[in-house]
Amino acid sequence: MDKFIIKGEKKLRYGYTTGSCAAAATKAGLTMLFSGEKTEHIDLHTPKGWNLHLEVVDIKQEENSVSCAIIKDSGDDPDMTNGISIYSKVSFTDVPGIVLSGGIGVGVVTRKGLPVPVGQAAINPVPREMILSETRALVERYKYLGGLHIQIYTPQGEEIAKRTFNPKLGIVNGISILGTTGIVEPMSEKALIDSLKLEMNVLSANNKENIILFPGNYGRKFANEDLRLNIKNSVKISNYIGEILESIDTLRFKNVLFVAHIGKLIKVAGGIMNTHSKSADARMEILGAYTSACGGDSQLTKDILHCITTDEAIELLIHQPFYEEVLDKILERVSYHMNSKISSYTNIGLIMFTNTHGILRMDEKAKQMLHLFRD
Repeated sequence: MDKFIIKGEKKLRYGYTTGSCAAAATKAGLTMLFSGEKTEHIDLHTPKGWNLHLEVVDIKQEENSVSCAIIKDSGDDPDMTNGISIYSKVSFTDVPGIVLSGGIGVGVVTRKGLPVPVGQAAINPVPREMILSETRALVERYKYLGGLHIQIYTPQGEEIAKRTFNPKLGIVNGISILGTTGIVEPMSEKALIDSLKLEMNVLSANNKENIILFPGNYGRKFANEDLRLNIKNSVKISNYIGEILESIDTLRFKNVLFVAHIGKLIKVAGGIMNTHSKSADARMEILGAYTSACGGDSQLTKDILHCITTDEAIELLIHQPFYEEVLDKILERVSYHMNSKISSYTNIGLIMFTNTHGILRMDEKAKQMLHLFRD
């Protein structure tokens, strides 16, 4: 890609995701399958709104199938999937409809709590929809009435996955096909923190007293779609909760609404202010401690310690008589650690959610703030 972003004093190049690679390879393969002509470059419109013009490699055309690959380019982002080939094999079938599956090197989900159901290939929702959208468009263009099988695979994926967090998440035998925008934004940690602080400076300089913070895209989506909040005055702060809170203290925002998945906030409840898993991951230990403190027996605590995701742990807790107390104690401790980073001038409201159960807890300050972020 020839798009860049300035972070700090560095000019960093954008890349594109494994999801974009899979969608582009599928589009190229189907174009060749339907037309019979070789396609060596393909255009792809990404969810971010940017267009990609990508080279198609390792093309194999047969009578009823085509396979080809797109080489992943992560730009200047440190990503271990950079340079790998993401393949799509598209085939005619006798059964009507479109079947999307994962092949060699694409992981399989084995635990609950991820955005892909157990037993399915680890192709996340946005890449999955990108692939299917391109497929439906070509089916309509060529007026094809039969069935199709699309298989996404990457021969290097199984080996690379051993060096990722997929095994800890219960994704086995390969990488995940990821991406919420289709584009990889390069990340220099210091530069990213500086850019986040700058973003907040701009809001403060424009006399914005109220701000929404969320660690990532899930929080943004939940705030916008589930809570129906106006997220114009908001910042996605990634994992840098401690640094951002310290900056907020100097900018003197009046109200800060923090919307986050329990997987992030449970770390803050333990005083972990950088929530990236490479810094610390004591989610189950913290949740197990609160469970035990609120009346859980040793077996339940052991079961929680063996969970992979917080969603999975919530499923164990949700029918317990002390479930509500556990959530209350967690949010209370999150509030304690966050408020220790700021002065009394700023109000912090907390909303904790999961994708499965929606809002788990909303504190009183958050309830009082909601009207500030609704049109």
